[in-house]
Amino acid sequence: TETIFQAFLGRYDEFKTFFHGHTYTGNPLACAAAIANLDLFDKERTLEKLQPRIRRLTRRLKEIAALPHVGDVRQRGFMAGIELVRDRATKEAYALADRMAHRACMEARSRGAILRPLGDVLVLMPPLGIKPRELDQLLDITRDSIDAVSGS
Repeated sequence: TETIFQAFLGRYDEFKTFFHGHTYTGNPLACAAAIANLDLFDKERTLEKLQPRIRRLTRRLKEIAALPHVGDVRQRGFMAGIELVRDRATKEAYALADRMAHRACMEARSRGAILRPLGDVLVLMPPLGIKPRELDQLLDITRDSIDAVSGS
């Protein structure tokens, strides 16, 4: 409805965006597909086979965590969040108007990768079938894009 639409409409600095809403939430067909995927995960031992790539991601994220404008790197399995900060020592945030994670995402796009910003956090969720060489390329682009926009 218009009322709901207006509740989430605003300037970027108001953070009114419904960041985590999905149109397929609770959809019976999507739920059936999700259950079928979970069955495949068990049958194909997906999480077990993913472990070497998770370790590679962990190792490479340590390199990114050392960048001067990275305040924190959070990882859970094959997903990661890279928080960009103006000052690493104090964890001083960038001004909202700077939109640093968005700028890093645009830089990454120009280099061939699509990343997602949430505020000043870069979200990485590589495809589960990504090859090690492709994962390295994604992480190289992420690192280089952070460097490019932060002037590190």
